[in-house]
This record gives sequence, structure tokens and C-alpha cells, in this order.
Amino acid sequence: MSQVVAVEGNQLVLLSGQVAWDSEGRLEGLGDHAAQAAQIVRNLDTALAAVGATRDDVIEETVYVVDYIALLLPAVFGPLRDGVSMAPASTLVCVPTLFAPEDLVEVRVIAAVGTIPHVTP
Repeated sequence: MSQVVAVEGNQLVLLSGQVAWDSEGRLEGLGDHAAQAAQIVRNLDTALAAVGATRDDVIEETVYVVDYIALLLPAVFGPLRDGVSMAPASTLVCVPTLFAPEDLVEVRVIAAVGTIPHVTP
């Protein structure tokens, strides 16, 4: 895990409320933290690709987990780290419930993409 990530000259992309809903709005992985985390990663990949980014561009994430116990750490973070070269600054928050009662995991990320051109007057 990383606690500090420095960004210079990039645009920030904010993705909030990433849950385990498929493209039809149906929940994937009912009662299964790992399956929900895997669907969230697919959703993140799709959303980030739409702005020309990947999970390697994520600099900060907040992961909300219902019914968290330490044994869930690999199930939740395994999919998030799979294929990523460096972990972003990360916070895990244990919560009693999320927007929909069946949701067990929700992820919010900030990605830094591209470069902002420097203009000299």
C-alpha cells in the first residue's frame, strides 16, 4: 500500500460510487465480497478507458466494505491490485451498509491522466 502519491502536470479524473453492478444494472456477486470486487474492477477498467486511463493511473482510492474482517483483505484488494504496477494511496473504510443493502464493496478512485500543457506568456 502507498500513503503518498505526488502528481505534477496531469488532469485528475474522479470516479465515485463504483459498485458491482453489471452493464444492465444487476448486482454481480450477491453475498460475495471477492466477486463484487472483481466486478468493480471491470467497471473501473471500463470507466477509466473511456477517459484514456487505466488502473495504473489511479493515484488514490477509498474502498468501503460492509461486514469487514481482516480475512477479506485479499478478496477485496486482490482484484484491485491485479495487473497494476504500483498501488495508489489507499484507505479502507468499514461501513454498516452502502447505497443498496446487497452491495458489500464500493470504490472511489482518483486518477491522474495526460499532461497539462505549460503555456509561457
